Amino acid sequence: MSVWDDVVGQEQAVAVLRRAATDPAAMTHAWLITGPPGSGRSVAARAFAASLQCTGSDGETGGCGRCHQCTTTMAGTHPDVTVVATDKVVIAIDEVRDLIGTAARTPSLGRRRVIVVEDADRMAERTTNVLLKAIEEPPAHTVWVLCAPSVQDVLPTIRSRCRGVVLRVPPPQAVADLVVRRDGVDPATALAAARAAQSHVGLARRLARDPGARERRARVLDVARRIRGVGDAVLAANELVEVAKAEAKAATEERDAQERAELMRALGVGEGETLPPRLRSQLKQLEDDQKRRATRRQRDVLDRAMVDLLSLYRDVLVVQLGADVELVNAAEAGLVRTLAADSTPEQTIRRMDAIGTARERLEGNVSPLLALEAMAIALRPQG
Repeated sequence: MSVWDDVVGQEQAVAVLRRAATDPAAMTHAWLITGPPGSGRSVAARAFAASLQCTGSDGETGGCGRCHQCTTTMAGTHPDVTVVATDKVVIAIDEVRDLIGTAARTPSLGRRRVIVVEDADRMAERTTNVLLKAIEEPPAHTVWVLCAPSVQDVLPTIRSRCRGVVLRVPPPQAVADLVVRRDGVDPATALAAARAAQSHVGLARRLARDPGARERRARVLDVARRIRGVGDAVLAANELVEVAKAEAKAATEERDAQERAELMRALGVGEGETLPPRLRSQLKQLEDDQKRRATRRQRDVLDRAMVDLLSLYRDVLVVQLGADVELVNAAEAGLVRTLAADSTPEQTIRRMDAIGTARERLEGNVSPLLALEAMAIALRPQG
């Protein structure tokens, strides 16, 4: 079993990375892996890191998946492979400075020191500039692997010093095959989940395994049917925001409590004891980080809901134009036909534009409720 087995539908990119891992002439010190959400950027980056450390098994190198170097890298325990994956709004400048210090150290076990930054697009310009010199003049033993949705999400000074590898949206069938193999889901459910997720591997696995996730997605799509006027739009926007808050809280609450307990123990403060004033700044820093993480999670949930709505109106437009392509939301074909009959292609495009505008506003730190209210009002029937 190779480390590349889970990088689905990316044959050309995998060929480039595998060759680099085994051919010094094809290798360089900094890489930028780009691709749309769900295309497998982080999976490809970790597989590349493993292939760079691979010592081979049964004569196979470049990511055999069986040697100690491969297995520890894929498990996240290799001492010379550092992976940064933030769940906050941005990667802090102090985190990048720590990475630069790590990059300067000689490998202790592996062939190279590999630094993987999964969310390079979440670095502010000032933070990216700190990273620039380390990428421009790295130690001979260090390899940087940056990941971002597109090259435009990274400063020109960074991308000009990296070799780019572009991932594409994998075919739904390839994603479904992975879900069947990894999760034991029946093929029909896996394929429906892959299509609904628009080939986003992580989301497809969650939809295939979790009936609750499928139910929440169905509720989001039903917003298009329920909005008949301004009042309905305001209520629907509020519901979407509250659901996102609840999901963000559920996803972070346990971790937040554990982090707080660990900090209190590290500071020598027992349960129920009052935190001394001199130590409160450390607790405040933790709480601020946790708030940023919850904000990022809420935005991600809302953005996913809007992507789902976009997929619904895409299907509506397909029906209205009579295009001979498969529906993303085949399970919601009845709703799609109803919406198609009740509107024109021009109205559908305007609704899709409104959803796109809401996504941009949300990314620009506009109040989620205001952004979604404006979007929902634009989704109501016209005329």
